[in-house]
Amino acid sequence: MARNYKKEYADYHSKPAQKKRRAGRNKARRLLEKVGAVRKGDGKDVDHKDKNTLNNSRRNLRVMSKHRNRSKK
Repeated sequence: MARNYKKEYADYHSKPAQKKRRAGRNKARRLLEKVGAVRKGDGKDVDHKDKNTLNNSRRNLRVMSKHRNRSKK
């Protein structure tokens, strides 16, 4: 069964709350790129220690491999 991307976007990705969380994750990535902790294409993810993507304080952010970050529960 193929994914219905249009429905997925309408049901989830276009919601204001999800847009705000995505913007928070992107902002965290830009912050760590600015200080030199990560680079584009380096295979690393920016992890929020407290799981709150809107809390982008430097001590709440850490860099980890994509595999390790995405395997966490």
